[in-house]
Amino acid sequence: MTTETRADTRMRYEAAGTDLGAALQLFSDAYDGAHFAARHTSRTFGYRFKAVGDASMSFRSTHFDAQATGEASSGDDYAVMWTTDGGGTVDVGRDEASFAPGHALVFPAGRPFVFEVEDVRQNLVHFDRRFLEGIAAEEHGGSAGAIVFDHTARPGTDDLRLWNAQVRRAAQVVLGATAPSPLVMAETARETALAMLRTFPHEQLAPEVTVPQGATSRVREAIEYMHAYAHTPITTTDVAEHVGLSVRGLQQAFQRQVGTAPNAMLRGIRMDRVREELRRGAPAELTVAAVAVRWGFAHLGRFSAAYAKRFGEYPRDTLHA
Repeated sequence: MTTETRADTRMRYEAAGTDLGAALQLFSDAYDGAHFAARHTSRTFGYRFKAVGDASMSFRSTHFDAQATGEASSGDDYAVMWTTDGGGTVDVGRDEASFAPGHALVFPAGRPFVFEVEDVRQNLVHFDRRFLEGIAAEEHGGSAGAIVFDHTARPGTDDLRLWNAQVRRAAQVVLGATAPSPLVMAETARETALAMLRTFPHEQLAPEVTVPQGATSRVREAIEYMHAYAHTPITTTDVAEHVGLSVRGLQQAFQRQVGTAPNAMLRGIRMDRVREELRRGAPAELTVAAVAVRWGFAHLGRFSAAYAKRFGEYPRDTLHA
């Protein structure tokens, strides 16, 4: 009688050492880093990085015995992080959130953020962006779209307890000695994604992405990227880089295929989001100025005029409707 051994489809990566320069390069590559710098502390320096998972979800663990600063990004992932030793701050100079053992937070998504850490042991769960957004759409209803997590908000004690319990169950599958089946991996990723969405405060931005007729290939991808990350301070330069074109190449492709400039389309998408927020809000809870600034419109007079031209009414009328 023969026993069939299941192929292990999990992706694995692990590195460790005592070279500070090699550590900085490793973590910079792993988190799309820039300006990484470090200096020794009283601890003997050492580092480790381990990642195990599949295309939908991966578990990561790191340790870094030094002080470090820099700019990082979770790329196309949403990532939850918690520490067992050391601490630091993410989104320094912006929406700062400090962490220490016992704290869990979601990294800012869709944009770089500045960080400071010292002598940390961290555990992380990474979710593929499209996977988590799809689960969120099923959970909340509507179409898939970008998710904005409030990384400064602390989850409730009961919610965090449920999250920790699910992480322990998932770790037994993802990190276990026995290769799990693709079906088990998929179900584990789904359950963990739902636990994340139910634990960490967030807002789902799920407008219907309307791609103009004639848009193909990179222009379509650029428009989808604009919709997904309109809530972040991306520019047309970022959009061009994302689809592998120069800014001039992107402008020419947009004019040729959809008859408008990419910066005009991005501005229109953001104005649509402002309108959605004003429609949902109440005059006692928010102001036009606050919403406009949040979506990147700093000059209220010009914004109001452009809004009226686009929608046939002023933003204050939308808010008070």
